[in-house]
Amino acid sequence: MSAPGEISLRHGYLPSTEPVMRPREPDRAIDDGSQPAARAAPPARSEAEQSARRWAAVLARYQNPDWRRALFEIAVTALPFALLWAVLAWGAAHGHWYWVVLPLMLPAAGLVVRLFMVQHDCGHGSFFRRRWANGLVGRIISVLTLTPYDYWRRTHGIHHATSGNLDRRGVGDVDTLTVAEYRSLSTGKRLLYRLSRHPLVVLGLAPTYLFLFKHRMPAGFLRDRDMWLSTMATNLAIVLLVAGMMTLLGPVTFLKVHGPVMLLAATAGVWLFYVQHQFDDTHWEHEPAWRFHPLALQGSSYYELPPVLNWFTASIGLHHIHHLCSRIPSYRLVQALRQNPELGEVSRLTLRQSLGCFRLALWDEDKGRLISFRDLAKLPADPAPSVAHSAATMAAAVGMPGLAGYRSTEG
Repeated sequence: MSAPGEISLRHGYLPSTEPVMRPREPDRAIDDGSQPAARAAPPARSEAEQSARRWAAVLARYQNPDWRRALFEIAVTALPFALLWAVLAWGAAHGHWYWVVLPLMLPAAGLVVRLFMVQHDCGHGSFFRRRWANGLVGRIISVLTLTPYDYWRRTHGIHHATSGNLDRRGVGDVDTLTVAEYRSLSTGKRLLYRLSRHPLVVLGLAPTYLFLFKHRMPAGFLRDRDMWLSTMATNLAIVLLVAGMMTLLGPVTFLKVHGPVMLLAATAGVWLFYVQHQFDDTHWEHEPAWRFHPLALQGSSYYELPPVLNWFTASIGLHHIHHLCSRIPSYRLVQALRQNPELGEVSRLTLRQSLGCFRLALWDEDKGRLISFRDLAKLPADPAPSVAHSAATMAAAVGMPGLAGYRSTEG
């Protein structure tokens, strides 16, 4: 691999573009008056981390938003969606299910996913240059995606700031236990965890729960007045929009059209997030070995999708680049990869390979990789957890089968 440096395809390291949470600062020397207070020297950066930081500096030049391109992306997404939805409503009202409604539901759902990706970029402050423009567009779209903008933006920022950190799991991610943590559970809780990883739960129950119920309350931020008001305002806008559409089209027609479209879009969104961090070559670390930059690159996949799917998902498959520099607008991600082809060999995951991600369920700290339950059966018994998981995260992971692991998991 050429400059700016070699990238380890499995264990490399990379700078934080997420201001929400910073890695802990090194402990400072205690000033007891007997000697001048001194700051502990930061640990030396590995060659892999230095390389990752150089790549982040290279990618920084793609972070400039273009308001003309942003408006174009909104237009080519929102207008076709409105047109498709009108045709779907007409087809449902006239009974044209097989040659109008069913064929058009999938592209309509794809456009909902693309609208969400615009909201996703707005949450990162990358879609427009101005914060007010990002906030305005993001909040409008949040009514259509059933995802409160401010609540999702906060939890997703935490996800970015802690991605790959085994000691800070539990917010904005898919709950994943280590082998030792799983073995320390009771039989009943092990069963619940297994159910939470089943494909029918991941792609069926979890998306429904997440978008219809979980997003209606700002869990974890109930004492935050602004967060509460923002979420309730989004809920009110959703109720008014749904009531208006039901009055115009009739409740049955509306639900027959919009229900399946939203379910398909929610399922696609959860699947995308799942494979972006739950794949064979992902990488996690405990503190203090955890570093933002390398884990952003190595812990996120490059999901190589066909061009059509890449368009509908707004290039979010280039997730390793996105995590390394989250201020790059989605409409510049392909350009960043094309002009830096070395990054195309990092954390690469094809569509066919992604189908095998369902079997991965536990983090093996000894092997440094995700393993399946079948792999677990081949390991020697060792019931004692090597590192204690936080009580709150553990309780959530096993307290509601299949649902607790999906905390605002979009993008």
